[in-house]
Amino acid sequence: MSVINYAKGIEVKDPYDVIVVGAGSAGSTAAIAAARMGAKTLLIERLPFLGGISTAVLDTFYGYYTPGKQATKIVGGIADDVVKELNVYNACFERPNTFGAGTGITYHPEYLKVVWEALVAKAGCHILLNAWVQDVVKEDGRITGLIVSTKIGQVYYTAKQFIDTTGDADIVYLAGFDYELAGELEPAQTLTTTFKMVNVDAAKRKAVSKEAFHQLMEQAAESGKYDLPRKEGSDHITPVDGMMATIMTRLKSYQVTDGKTINATDPEFLSRAEMKGRLQALEYIRFLKDYVPGYEKAALSTFGIQIGIRETRRVYGEYRLTEEDVLLAKQFDDQIGLCGAPMEDHHDGEDTKWKYLPEGKTVGIPYRTLIPRNTRNILVAGRCFSASHVAHSSVRSMAQCMAMGEAAGVASALCAEKNISPVALDTRLLKQYLLQQGAIIKAP
Repeated sequence: MSVINYAKGIEVKDPYDVIVVGAGSAGSTAAIAAARMGAKTLLIERLPFLGGISTAVLDTFYGYYTPGKQATKIVGGIADDVVKELNVYNACFERPNTFGAGTGITYHPEYLKVVWEALVAKAGCHILLNAWVQDVVKEDGRITGLIVSTKIGQVYYTAKQFIDTTGDADIVYLAGFDYELAGELEPAQTLTTTFKMVNVDAAKRKAVSKEAFHQLMEQAAESGKYDLPRKEGSDHITPVDGMMATIMTRLKSYQVTDGKTINATDPEFLSRAEMKGRLQALEYIRFLKDYVPGYEKAALSTFGIQIGIRETRRVYGEYRLTEEDVLLAKQFDDQIGLCGAPMEDHHDGEDTKWKYLPEGKTVGIPYRTLIPRNTRNILVAGRCFSASHVAHSSVRSMAQCMAMGEAAGVASALCAEKNISPVALDTRLLKQYLLQQGAIIKAP
């Protein structure tokens, strides 16, 4: 934490009601929600576009529907606006998940960038791209401002309320609030470098079943000619004819050295992982071209802009969602969203472990999981929310991140207007606004 040194010439900007840091599915949604409530809102993003993981790494939203025999829609509100705008460009479609996680909405990430920007800007939110938050300023336990690095130097932004949607809980970390470092108490989910292939004969590829595809992967690995740490990765069609997207690679997400846990929040560790991930992806590309029908003439199109990170820091909130909560499909008085996705453990082994909720059931997402404990004017949303390692593996899907983001945005706007802390907000009022905006809160 820093004390502003005005002698250094740091430019001090006009104050905001709400500042959102991190423009992924949670952050962009939070910014839209806060601005639509009339709050003067700033959205800060380190990349040159909005969307975070949704546009830099992946191309499918999961969590809109429950898995199982009958798909039930359980996420609405701003999440529906996103899909509606994608449909304007004919840039998305629904498809079943390979592993039974429910219906996914696969989209074109380049169009999604434009959709996020249009929705955020139309809501009246100011957008700042290519900007990194370097430090947090606190007074009497309250965050008063952020020191942000830009192309012209450091700038100081102030606000009444802040929302940390960085995924890594960077603002919580910089402010010295409580969090759990993934890998420190329990194993952490692995990292994945995504990639896309073009010139794929999709019809030939579709003729190969999931089981046969995984057998081919096993055969290639057993030959000793391919380094394939994951033996049950997946590929899927995209809105572009002949282009397939993949989730195949697997890299360790943390290490323990001299009793100290290091994960993808460490710049050295992350740098090595980014480079290793691309090399590993080339091995899977060799496998696809050599073994899988339909890939004979395929070529690499793109790697993900960054490596896919599933968990790094998870805050300790006013409530912590548990594995038991998820498996029992527990409902809460203060819930602001729903999740029916299975717990999806991408561990260090060759497979992925799945645990499913009862058929058609959902777990509620408590508002309290968005409030870091012992704080006065900050909320979190997205994959850094307050949950155990196992519970987190269910509720981190992007549709749930959008539901959390919308709730955090509305709550922050209300708190800024009423000059109260998030923990003091009447959740009945919060839910009233969310329902008015089309959010789905009550279990089907």
